[in-house]
Amino acid sequence: MAAITATIVAYGGADEIIAAVNSILAHAPEDFLLYLVDNHSPDDTAARLAEQNWDGRVKLICLEKNLGFGGGHNAVLPLLDSRYHFVLNPDILVDSPVLSQLAQWMEDHPQVVMATPQLYFPDGRIQHLPRRKPNFMGLLARQLSHAGPLAWFDRRYTMQDRDLTQPQEIQFCTGSFFCIRTQVYRKMGGFDQGYFMYVEDADITQKALQYGKVCLVPQFRAVHAWHRNPMRDSSHFKMQLKSMFRYWKKWGFSLF
Repeated sequence: MAAITATIVAYGGADEIIAAVNSILAHAPEDFLLYLVDNHSPDDTAARLAEQNWDGRVKLICLEKNLGFGGGHNAVLPLLDSRYHFVLNPDILVDSPVLSQLAQWMEDHPQVVMATPQLYFPDGRIQHLPRRKPNFMGLLARQLSHAGPLAWFDRRYTMQDRDLTQPQEIQFCTGSFFCIRTQVYRKMGGFDQGYFMYVEDADITQKALQYGKVCLVPQFRAVHAWHRNPMRDSSHFKMQLKSMFRYWKKWGFSLF
């Protein structure tokens, strides 16, 4: 039994994934197991991951079709036999034993079922990822502009009106990097696969809150490239809107 497990879902971008895995293994304990799930990449990503000379702490799973973000992560649910499980993006880099540290922090705070460290851009800028529950004005502010007349809604949505230098309860935990108690993760059935992409992390946060607290733990950190920008691609933006309607139907609509 691995005390800590993690999953990275791959869809292309082999170089970035290899860098992420190397950084994680350099700081992970011996009793750690990382599942790499290739979501039927359209290029040679699966082959390149298979040829890496990683130790037994990495297991590669190749899916026969793209199941989406949540489906890719759910593929390992039947295999998990750990105390804590991490959901990680392929564009994550770590330079410290953040996985062990965050798992230990949760061990010391039994009321917390899900937690995330503070994430930074590669240039050192802070990422405002801890959020309140998705609301219309907050999402509109993030899509159109972070400044001007909508700035207040953006700052409120991303909790910039709170002291985020200390551990803080949050309502929306980023899917880029979080730790969850494996027992809770299995009990809730992982991600809702009705979301193919976008907002599934907001949804799973609401499910986790039914079991305990969800927290930002900013004394621990990681780097996140954060490539996502749905406004660049109309099809992705439409997919995000579809996901938001699904979320609001399940958890209720909020204006701000």
